Amino acid sequence: MGASKITSLIGLRLTGILTIIFLCLGCEPNTVTADTSPNHSARYFTEKIKHEGIQRTYHIYLPPGLNPNKSLPLVLVLHGGGGTGRKFDQSLSQGQLKTIAHQRGVILVFPDGVNRQWSDGRTEHLKQKKSYDDVGFISKVIDRMIEGYGVDSQRVYATGISNGGFMSVRLAMDLSDKIAAIAPVTAQLPLALKHKNPKQPISVMIINGTEDPIVPFKGGHVRLFRFGRSRGEILSTADTLEHFRLHNNCSSTPQKTRLPDRDPTDETRIEIEQYAGCNDTTEVTLVKVIGGGHTWPGGAQYLKSRIIGRVSNDINASEMIIDFFLKHSR
Repeated sequence: MGASKITSLIGLRLTGILTIIFLCLGCEPNTVTADTSPNHSARYFTEKIKHEGIQRTYHIYLPPGLNPNKSLPLVLVLHGGGGTGRKFDQSLSQGQLKTIAHQRGVILVFPDGVNRQWSDGRTEHLKQKKSYDDVGFISKVIDRMIEGYGVDSQRVYATGISNGGFMSVRLAMDLSDKIAAIAPVTAQLPLALKHKNPKQPISVMIINGTEDPIVPFKGGHVRLFRFGRSRGEILSTADTLEHFRLHNNCSSTPQKTRLPDRDPTDETRIEIEQYAGCNDTTEVTLVKVIGGGHTWPGGAQYLKSRIIGRVSNDINASEMIIDFFLKHSR
């Protein structure tokens, strides 16, 4: 077999694996969803809004017992590259986001990126496709949720995984007048945004695995494979924390806590670094998943660990994120 044919076959195989990774970031197993669970008084539905002449979609989860006279907090949940908002919760957190939102009385919104991607400040991951104004789109969604559903404008938050995590970091830079806190998972500050700062202090909690094979904990190039093309360069987790710590004027020494190893079989440990004393009672925190991969802690092992790394079962990231958000307001 000729060298060119071998190269072509390898390329096809890699493309297939990449497609599986992308689709699994948005896949949904055949399990009972929140729509048909015992939380039957909750509502989950889709709305559309036009932005840049394009019909954009987002999916809304309203917890049960919604009181029109009481403003509830809003959490924006941003899917990873190749995923969708509608399938995020089941595919990654195994329905835990809706469960915690039900318990805490929180509205969730799962927006959809155009072509299943977010314009998060990097451009390499778009493969020369057009970059869309996702900041403007999400800003419109926030406004509509405040006007139409009585969302508390002082308690709007954003989280997401991978491409969605990077997008939440960008929202911190561009929408700190609307968003009180972010919690990116498997994501850091893109190099392209290194010189930007939020207009206001903003609380940040980063949840990153030290053995993420796609988004390197120590920074560098995002690659789906060690020898694959770069999908953009990022700062290290430490430098990302320092960026927000300096902006928020937090104390320079973190309080470190090692959490109990609840599941020794998952080969991970959790260490928390919390920077306090920040302006406007904000907070900058790292949840370091020692041994963790490109995954949502407490969520699904959506691909084999040799491809995406390990899932930690020592924490429930969905619960930790929402509880972190509820401590902070603008």
